[in-house]
Amino acid sequence: MATWFDESRLDDATVLESVDGPLRVLAESGARVRRAAGDAAEATAAAVTRAEELARPRAVIAAGPDSRLLRAVLEPWCPVPFVAWPGPALPGWAGSLDLVVVLAPEGSDPGTASAVAEAVRRGCQVVVACPPTSMVAEHAAGRWTTILPTTTQDQLATAVVVLEYLDRVSLGPRADAEQVAEALDAVAIACSPHRDLAVNPAKMLAIALADTNPIVWGGSVLAARAARRVAESVRRSSGRSALAGDAEHLLPVLEAARARDVFDDPFAEGSGERRPMLLVLDDGAEEHVVREQRGRLQAAAAARGLRVETVTTDAATEVGRYASLLLSGTYAAEYLRIGLVED
Repeated sequence: MATWFDESRLDDATVLESVDGPLRVLAESGARVRRAAGDAAEATAAAVTRAEELARPRAVIAAGPDSRLLRAVLEPWCPVPFVAWPGPALPGWAGSLDLVVVLAPEGSDPGTASAVAEAVRRGCQVVVACPPTSMVAEHAAGRWTTILPTTTQDQLATAVVVLEYLDRVSLGPRADAEQVAEALDAVAIACSPHRDLAVNPAKMLAIALADTNPIVWGGSVLAARAARRVAESVRRSSGRSALAGDAEHLLPVLEAARARDVFDDPFAEGSGERRPMLLVLDDGAEEHVVREQRGRLQAAAAARGLRVETVTTDAATEVGRYASLLLSGTYAAEYLRIGLVED
């Protein structure tokens, strides 16, 4: 059974109506951020007041499987030592001088509950974003614990709640929930299924993805994380390969691609080979090393006649730019899924 991409499905109202659910989830990303921030606003204010009465923590530990997103945001910025600890425990040195922050969107992960319980037992300051009646919340009960209640299972929305708290206690970069939500809303408007191919960047990117094996790269720490998440979405939507990684890992893949022959017959038998495509997620980072790596990747792609696509953002904050790039790529992956049909 052959699989091919029918781009007409991306503007077919009947098809789009039949897959409204996943697209609606993407469109509501900004609303989930606003709702999560609003639900936790009172608890966040109380936690900030409490933190003002305590000394700055010796270190910040992000615990649980969702800690890697916090690491991508905080590692370059946090003024005290920071460590992400995704396992079901804590570093041996963690104690009462340290702050443990946890993202638990669902609140049902036993490993996260175990890490939180260990933090409470050691007397750590603990800030947990989770559903207030969840297993994680039950294990978090303690004198030095603050629960930031969330009602969404959206990882990004839950992360913004914690990042807003860390921003307000001067342990993280600016993370204004409303600006993140506005960045997500802007992507949802630009990539709406009601906008046709000619003016819809996500649909156009889906067409580019359809006959290629994407190589996804982001230069900054947050753009690199977005690249990994976008590659995951493409793999999940299409069942095809999609790679993301550092420039030195992706360059050999681009350099190994067969150079395009201008005399190749695109209609000849066997010409349906999917070639690599370089997808750059550009969050505006202009550090010398980022420019140099981007230039090398683009030069390698150009030398072999490979397609290069770039997703950009003008969101006001680092977290907003991450959210914008991630949602743009996720929309494209969803449109890829919609366009793929089997004969």
